[in-house]
This record gives sequence, structure tokens and C-alpha cells, in this order.
Amino acid sequence: MFEGLFDSRFRIHELRAGQGGRLLEGFAQELHQAGYAQTTARGHIRAAEHLVYWTGREGRELSTLGETFVKEFAQHLDRCQCPRFGRTHRLHLLNGVRLFLCYLRRVGELTTSATIPLVQDPVLFVSFCQWMRQQRGTRDCTLYNYGLDIRDLLKRLGEDPDRFDASGLRTFVLERSQRSGWAAAKRCTTAVRMFLRFLIADGKCSAGLDAAIPALAHWRLSSLPRYLQSDEVERVVASCNPATQVGRRDRAVLLLLARLGLRAGDIVQLRLCDLDWKEAWIRVSGKGRRQTLLPLTQEIGDALANYIKDGRPQAETDTLFLRVRAPFRAFRSHCAVSVLVARAMRRAGVRCPSRGAAHVLRHSVASSMLRHGASLQDIAVVLRHRSIATTEIYAKVDVVALKQIAQPWPEVQTC
Repeated sequence: MFEGLFDSRFRIHELRAGQGGRLLEGFAQELHQAGYAQTTARGHIRAAEHLVYWTGREGRELSTLGETFVKEFAQHLDRCQCPRFGRTHRLHLLNGVRLFLCYLRRVGELTTSATIPLVQDPVLFVSFCQWMRQQRGTRDCTLYNYGLDIRDLLKRLGEDPDRFDASGLRTFVLERSQRSGWAAAKRCTTAVRMFLRFLIADGKCSAGLDAAIPALAHWRLSSLPRYLQSDEVERVVASCNPATQVGRRDRAVLLLLARLGLRAGDIVQLRLCDLDWKEAWIRVSGKGRRQTLLPLTQEIGDALANYIKDGRPQAETDTLFLRVRAPFRAFRSHCAVSVLVARAMRRAGVRCPSRGAAHVLRHSVASSMLRHGASLQDIAVVLRHRSIATTEIYAKVDVVALKQIAQPWPEVQTC
């Protein structure tokens, strides 16, 4: 497989004849099949070759490398004077080494169970995640967010629920809320409250202890939704270059956000089987795993078809949207979608009015519908809100209607 990556016959012969040549060639074939660019693959092979040379010089075998080898090799790179290996970016070398070791483990050449020690989650938190998935259909991304606070809670109070008391729980929540904004503090109170309810349901905690978690002061509908004007949304969509793989993918994502009001998490969860081309529907699995059918318009359908035919890399996964650089896999989280949207806004010269660029487009859909005469009930259906109360915040965006019902301030002449 070296022939597909290297032009020099001397270099190919050097790799095959050198130490670990068989493993390096297998690694090269895997990189080629994964779609890595030629230059990137060469760098990873160079890193693997360096590791093989270093282990041989130290009198060690690849199959017996322990869990601290990455640290040892990294220390070697700081003072490396190995012949034939010039100065290369340390991070790039370590990335290539990790990929090589993953390959060795898959083919059975590495006998150690892990190269980096794995941090085990507390048993209580693992049981909580299983309970939330089974009883409430909670997604992994939500459980990840809950885990940020629950792990710290267990470190602070211990893993014995019998020792939990109202004073310790309240102190933990209040201290964390003082070090963060409202959204992070709200996440903390929700996570701890749900964790306590799990313990109560499992008989590991006294009933009613969840009531000890204080509610954060927050005035509902006190803020305004941040959104873009219609012409700004069109500029953001038009900023994508449909002649490139990235442009075709980004345009399809932006249209789903800007036309159907999808959440960033919805984009990450979409599968190829969710597209019904014959009936012109797209199935979206939203919060709580509730599935909804949304219309697949001609514009969105054309963008998706162009992406699938000419922009989506060949991959074993059925996830709709993938990275365009190897390894070809799904977006890691909803944050990647917001980064994609924020990049498109910068290209279009549009200032993002708040954090969470993908959600700004969702707000823009609702605001545009309201300006064109849609009712709050219609907007709630499109945005898939469970309660109309969630949609009421958009009523403040309709400035024309508000002027008609606004009363003059007492003792002040009307304008």
C-alpha cells in the first residue's frame, strides 16, 4: 500500500525492509482506506516509524508497551536526537502514534489492554445514566452535561447516598452557582435534582431530599430572542460554495436550520434512513426522542441530494452529516454544528447576536414566521414545542402588534 502514498521507490523499500515494515504497511493501508490525505498519511507513518525505531533502541517490544509509554515517548521527543528523524511538531507526532497503537490493538499486535489509563465513572453515576435512558429516554449528550456536576458532587460528598443531607447538597449547589452564569447554575440544579430522584426511586436515599435543591431566581420571558433579519439569513446560506464538498454539506445543514428550525442536536442525530424521498418527508428525533415528520421542500431536498451524491464521504456509518476530513465520522456534538454556522456567518459578514449560532437561526425562523402573520400555535408546531408557553417569548418580537396594545405611561404625554 506504500505505492499509493509514496513516489520514491527508495523510500518504499526503506519502509518495507526496516524494523516493523509489515506493521507499517498495514497501517498505511488503513490510513488510505480511511481517506486520509497523502501528506497527512505520510506524517502519521513517519510518526509510527519513529516509535518503532525508539522502542527497538530501548530494547523494548511494541507488543509489551505499558500504559505510560505515551508519556515516555513524549519526553523522548523533547530531547530527540535520533538520526533520520528531523524536527516535527510534537502534537502531530503524538497523534500519529496514537493512531498507530489503535491499529496495533485492532490487529492483535498490542497485548496491553490500554495505552492511556481510563477514568472509571462512579458506580452510582453509571446506574443513574442507565436509569435515565430506560425511564426517560434521555440522550447521551444530556447525560454528559449532567455528569459534569454529578461527578463533582460525588467527589465532594462521597459515594454513599446515606450520608447525603440537605445542608451539604444546598452548599454544593450554591457554591457552584456563584462561580458560573445562570445557564450553568440551572444545569447544575437540574442535574443534582434528577440524580436525587433516581436515588429516591431506587431506595438509596430518603424521600423528599430532592426538595432541598433551591430553585434559581429567573424571570420567565424576561429576555428577548436573538435573531437575524431575513436578508442576513439569505447571505449566510449563500456564503457556502456549492462547488466544494464542504460547501455542499454546509449549505444543506444551514437550510435545515434556517428553513425548518432544527436544533443543532437534531442535525447530529439525522440518519440517511430519516429521509423519505418518495413522500417528501424528513423524520426528526427531537428532545425526549420524540419523532416528528417535517416537509422536505424542493430547496432542502436538492441541497441534501447534492451533498449525498457529491459531497458525503464513503463511510460505514449511516449518519447523514459527516466530517469532510479523515477520519470520516459524525460530528462529535451539537457544538460542531454551531461552529459550522458561526464560520458561515463570518464569511457572510453577519454578526452573530448571541452565543449558539445554530440556535440563532432557529430563533430567526420563528421571528420570520411571526412577521408574516403566523400564530404562536403554528410556530409551536414548527419548532416542536411541547407547550405553547415556550413559544410565548416570540410574542415580544412582534413590535407592530405590541404598539397597537401598548398603553401610555401615566402622566406622560403620548408621542
